[in-house]
Amino acid sequence: MSSERSTRAILAMADEHNARRIADILSEAFDNGETAVATFENAGGGWDITIHFGEPPDETAVRHLVALASDDATAATMRFEAVEAKDWVKASLEGLQPVEAGRFIVHGSHDRHRVAGNRIGIEIEAALAFGTGHHGTTRGCLELLDDVLQVRQPRRVLDLGTGTGVLAIAAAKALRQRVLASDIDRRAAITARENARLNRAGNLIEAICAPGFGAPAFKRRGPFDLVLANILANPLKRLATPMRTHLDRTATVILSGLLPSQANGVVSAYRANGLILQRRIELEGWTSLLLKRG
Repeated sequence: MSSERSTRAILAMADEHNARRIADILSEAFDNGETAVATFENAGGGWDITIHFGEPPDETAVRHLVALASDDATAATMRFEAVEAKDWVKASLEGLQPVEAGRFIVHGSHDRHRVAGNRIGIEIEAALAFGTGHHGTTRGCLELLDDVLQVRQPRRVLDLGTGTGVLAIAAAKALRQRVLASDIDRRAAITARENARLNRAGNLIEAICAPGFGAPAFKRRGPFDLVLANILANPLKRLATPMRTHLDRTATVILSGLLPSQANGVVSAYRANGLILQRRIELEGWTSLLLKRG
């Protein structure tokens, strides 16, 4: 942080569902190197969203973003205050409890000792809850991944839109096989590599920066029999057709990053490319899909 004082924004919400939904949207919108978003239950039984800014924020722009995620009245209640500068990213993570999803448990370094011997621990030190397992999309993918691995052992795995690398790490550690992880954001690819090394899976994960399926690595490492893609609805629809050419004839695909109202449209796009819905789960207002080819 560049100054001795930083800025914190606080938004009070009545219920957990809306608080987490708005926090998820804010988490995706802000730079994860300079901003930390966290959601906590307050003493009165309501929920507070706190946003810690490394640099003074544009308060009007922040309120506008909150208004888009909720409404103008909610945005107007947000208050900004100056606080002592500290590592708010670390502080917000220390308030997050380990998250269990099937055999997987996603945790920070402060909870490393809480991982039982029969669980697969994934240690993630990221600035945002999105991508650490605390977001419903990531947890949904992990639960579906655990279901898949109980009945089959994929050999060629792709984590498309890897972010922090949590899904690639989960697959690599569970299978002890190599995983290709890609993201359109170069910084995300670097973060995924760092997290893979932290989790002693660096030799198993190849993390690349690539839009779509244009990079040579996709052809070299495919065809894939398992694809994990935790992105957003519109990009997932656009990727349905190009993904088909990189899938094994019995491939399984796990998709997330979808609001419930968007899921049917995504299912239709993939059905048109030969993938049939096997399971659909909803967690914290987000939908995750398990599809199978042929």
